[in-house]
This record gives sequence, structure tokens and C-alpha cells, in this order.
Amino acid sequence: MVATPEAVTRLVDEFSRLPGIGPKTASRLTYYLLRAPREQVQALGEAIVQLRERIVFCSRCFNITESDPCPVCLDERRERHVLCVVEEPLDVLAIERTGEYRGLYHVLHGAISPVEGVGPDELRIRELVARVAAEPIREVILATNPSLEGEATAMYVQRQLLRHGVRVTRLARGLPVGGDLEYADAVTLARALEGRQEM
Repeated sequence: MVATPEAVTRLVDEFSRLPGIGPKTASRLTYYLLRAPREQVQALGEAIVQLRERIVFCSRCFNITESDPCPVCLDERRERHVLCVVEEPLDVLAIERTGEYRGLYHVLHGAISPVEGVGPDELRIRELVARVAAEPIREVILATNPSLEGEATAMYVQRQLLRHGVRVTRLARGLPVGGDLEYADAVTLARALEGRQEM
């Protein structure tokens, strides 16, 4: 039996660790890169290295950025009294695509999920509460995903914000239950933002 070269096995293993990529897809990607032009493979490698070297988290909203604070937090034209709380940086992009929201963001970097060992302390909830206490925020829009974990996270955040006297709203139910914000179309997201309700 012919042994697979170690470099091939290692790359298949690394690809398999990525979300949504199983062993078969990892193998296909690896063998594609073996046939790809050297420049394409080098460009991919450089892009990955640059991602880790140049991207940081904004110290205010925890979105991904190349400069801290991020351009959204620095934009004086944005509504400083409205804060939209999302699970992931991809959710910020999805909401920005609607063109309907002009406030600020706060990225939690996940949702409460006891099954996966993710509790409130693993998320940026403490920083959110401190931000609401320190900044002139009047409304917090909870835009977590309409999943069991997203709902649990929204309820927990709402309870943490009760003593701060801030209005807490939730995106309207125009989003499908069990779906992710990053896959919603712009019209659905825009309607969900317009139809948000008091919690």
C-alpha cells in the first residue's frame, strides 16, 4: 500500500478542522492545490498569513478591523445612541448591506450554548454592559440569530441591561427560525430592523 505524503496528510487534517469542511472536501481542496499554479497557492498562503497579522478586534465594538478603533466606531455620522448587538462579524456585514441601519455595533463573538461549553463569560457581554453604562446609548437592538442559542443569549443580555434603563428591542420575526443573519437577504433584514419590537 502506498503511503500518503506527510505534507498532504497534514493539509487535509488542517482543512478538516475548518467549520463545514469534512474529510472529503478537505481532500478535494488539498489535491486541487497540488494541481494549482504555484502563484495561486502562494497567494492563498500569503492571504492567510496577512489575515492573522493585520486583522485585530476593535477595542470598542469587537468587530474585525485593520485599525483600532474600527471605521464604524470612528464615523461621527453614525447614530451614537443606538447599539446593535450581533453574534459574529459576518452579521455586521449582513446588516450593513441593508443600508437601513446607521447606529453602532457590538459583536459578542458567539452565543450562549451550554452544549458546546459556551457560557456568558466566553462572550463579550461584560464589555457590552460596561459600554451601555459609559456611553450615551438609549436603545440596544438585540440582533442575535433566531435560534435556541440566539434567543437564550438575547434573554440573558436583556436581563443584564435591565438596571441601566436602556430600551432593549429585538429584531422582528421576519427572519427564519434556525437561520443565520449572514444568509438572510437584504430585504428580509431591512424589514426585520424596521419591525423590531420591545422585549
